[in-house]
Amino acid sequence: MSGEIWSLSESTSVASEVAAGAQALANSMQGFVAVIIDMKEIRDDVHGAKKRLLLKGGENASGPPEVVAESIFRAATKLMPSVILVGATRNGREVASRLAIKLRTGCLAEASRLSLEDGRLVADRSVYAGKVTARISSSLPCVSTVRAGSYSRTDDIPGETQEYEVGEIAAKTKTLSSSKKESGTVDLKSAKVIISAGRGVKKKEDLSMLEDLAKDMKGALGCSRPLSSDLGWLPEEHHIGLTGVNVKPDLYLALGISGQLQHIAGMKDSKVVAAVNTDKDAPIFQASDYGIVGDLYLLVPALRRALTARRGTR
Repeated sequence: MSGEIWSLSESTSVASEVAAGAQALANSMQGFVAVIIDMKEIRDDVHGAKKRLLLKGGENASGPPEVVAESIFRAATKLMPSVILVGATRNGREVASRLAIKLRTGCLAEASRLSLEDGRLVADRSVYAGKVTARISSSLPCVSTVRAGSYSRTDDIPGETQEYEVGEIAAKTKTLSSSKKESGTVDLKSAKVIISAGRGVKKKEDLSMLEDLAKDMKGALGCSRPLSSDLGWLPEEHHIGLTGVNVKPDLYLALGISGQLQHIAGMKDSKVVAAVNTDKDAPIFQASDYGIVGDLYLLVPALRRALTARRGTR
C-alpha cells in the first residue's frame, strides 16, 4: 500500500467535503497523503486535499458507475492506495460497491468521523433512523462511502497533479433516454438558518408565509417528507430526513412538524432546534432546545413583526 487516501464524488460540493475528510485522515497519520481523484479532466473548484490524481482515458466522475469503478480499479491496482473514499450519493454508492468487489476489499457505508486506528479504517455510522451510532471498521486497504455533511469544505487547493492513463473502457449498459429533473435553488446543506414546514401547513399557498420568514432570517425553506414526496408542494431537495437531505444549521425552526424518527435523523445535528406545534405531545419537542405549543399561523406573523421592529431600532 502507498499510504495515499483517495477521494472522489461526481458532485462538486460533496467532492470537496470528502476531500476534506481524506485530508483530515492524512493529517492524523504520519506519512499519509490525501489525493483528489479527477476523471478525464481537472475540476478547479474541487478543493480539500494536497494532491490530485487525473485518470485519463475514461468517463468523467458523473459517468456510468461501472465505468468509473473500472477506471479507479485500474489505477488502484498499480498505485495501491490505502483508502478510497467516495461521496455517498446515488452514483457514489454504486461506484464504491463495485470498486470494493473488484479490489476484493472491505467497504464501509455511510461513514462519518473517520479515523485510522491500528491499521484499520474506523468510522461512525448512524443507524435506526439516527437513534444509535454504530462504530464500524475495516482492515486496509478498503473503500468507504462518506455521508454528505460529515466534513466542512475547505479552500485548500491541490498542488502536485499526477496523471494515470486507464485506457478505453466500454460500458456494458446503454442509456436510451433521460429527462431533466425539475429542481429548485435551495442549498440546505450550507444554510445557517432553516425554516422547516410540516403537515401543520394547511395549504400550499401558505408556504409563501414561511418563505418570507426564511428570507427575513436569511435562511432557507425546508420541509418534512409529506410536503415534498406525498403532496408535491416543494421539490424533493427541500425534504429533510433519513431519505432526504441531512442538515446541521445553526438554527432549525420546525413549524407544524410532528417529528417522526425519519425526520429527526436528518436534522438532529443542528446546533439549536426550536419547534412550534399545536400538539403538546408531538415527538419534535423531545428533539428541541425550545418549544412552543401553539399555532404557526399566529406565531409566524408575530415573529415577522418582531424581526421588522428589531431591524427598525438599529
